[in-house]
Amino acid sequence: MTLLHCTKLRHLRSPGKMAAPCRTVLRSVTNFTSAALFRSTKPRYSTRYLATTATETSKAEDAETAKSETPAEGETSPADKKLTEEKAKLDKELKEYKDKYVRALAETENVRQRMKQQLADSKLYAIQGFCKDLLEVADVLQKATETVPAEEMKNNPTLKTLFEGLKMTETQMQKVFSRNGLEMLNPVGEKFDPNFHEALFMAPMEGKEPGTVAVVSKVGYTLHSRVIRPALVGVVKAP
Repeated sequence: MTLLHCTKLRHLRSPGKMAAPCRTVLRSVTNFTSAALFRSTKPRYSTRYLATTATETSKAEDAETAKSETPAEGETSPADKKLTEEKAKLDKELKEYKDKYVRALAETENVRQRMKQQLADSKLYAIQGFCKDLLEVADVLQKATETVPAEEMKNNPTLKTLFEGLKMTETQMQKVFSRNGLEMLNPVGEKFDPNFHEALFMAPMEGKEPGTVAVVSKVGYTLHSRVIRPALVGVVKAP
């Protein structure tokens, strides 16, 4: 039975007495029509459309975020402030490390110079103790030559020969002293200097200037300008 026949029968008969087959056909047609209308009105979105929409939404959000983070004219952004603070901190640390480095270099150079000077001094004055011992021998030779009377040497050739030998020995010893930087201090008539002289007594003397050395009891010596034994002297004082 077709739809047209069912429609005619619907007009001919009352709705309550419509044949069962017609009601079944009408119900099927109604359901099919409703489903077709629903599919035709349902929105259809493709995958490409959805991806494009998501991309545009993300770009809009990024633009909004950048706009909110962009500082106004004349203002500094938080990122720039942070970079400026980090730069200032690094500059301060660099300055501190540079100062420490320069100080360490200066201290190292000072230590090197001190060690160099100490090494040079140790080489110069390494024989100081040996020289002090030899000074006693030089004093004995000097006293021996000074105590030999000249008249006795005229009458005693043996004594004269011995005296000449002592003088030659003393002269040679002084030459050896000079070659090694050891110099004699015999300051008779010189101004008294406490750095090189040691006063044993002071006495007024006619014809002598006060403050000068009148008598030398024991000569002194210097080793490379360093006093290893001061001269023992008597000083003239004002009357």
